[in-house]
Amino acid sequence: MPEALVAALATPGLWAIAATYFCAGVVRGFTGFGTALIVVPVAGIYLAPLVILLMITVSGILSNLYLVPHAWHSADRGEVGALTLGALPGVVLGMFLLNYVEPVAVRWVVAAVSAVTLAAVISGWQWRGRLRAKGLATVGGAAGTVGGLTALTGPIAIMFYLANARQAQAVRANMILFLASLDVLLIGNIAVNGALTAQGIWLGVLVSVPYIATIFVGQALFDPGRERAYRIAAYTIAILALLTGLPIWE
Repeated sequence: MPEALVAALATPGLWAIAATYFCAGVVRGFTGFGTALIVVPVAGIYLAPLVILLMITVSGILSNLYLVPHAWHSADRGEVGALTLGALPGVVLGMFLLNYVEPVAVRWVVAAVSAVTLAAVISGWQWRGRLRAKGLATVGGAAGTVGGLTALTGPIAIMFYLANARQAQAVRANMILFLASLDVLLIGNIAVNGALTAQGIWLGVLVSVPYIATIFVGQALFDPGRERAYRIAAYTIAILALLTGLPIWE
């Protein structure tokens, strides 16, 4: 057995993180997003921010091998492309900041971003306009910066799409494609920064087992006519993860 795999299996809190991924997979399967909102607050109890970023990115890439082909034809690829171009400098900035921010401070940022995201979407706030390329690039840049710093790649885009009065199926497809693009940007920047470790990659592979298995379950459950039930379930799981991961419990 490879030494890096043995080290990954000995990761503190691995079973708790894997159980969180189990729940996150169901949510990701029927909504197209939510993994980081659920996993990162809990993983922050046990792992350093950069390790979490690598784990989230690897598990995201593996899951995207299945999810992206199904979302490709339903997504607005031009809009996703504009978001991704904006995200590139944001990811670089976020990972730069990660070198200077204390881990506990990062956890508080995670909690704040998660709380604001959930409050915005649960409140039902909606904006019915349409952004042009510069506006989309700004949203992408914000998403990339937050993702590079905290591994929360989805919240900014979640607030944009869920507040934009789109149909659930369209939101789901665009989110899958955009998060897949962010994963590619992140893994490239992680490699450039010399943080692409064998142990971290194996950790991402290990948690992908329960994650991908339950994504299939979530996709099988997906029914646009049950959008309200899906959102309530996703919000409940995310709130529980947020409360569990608050640094005040330590």
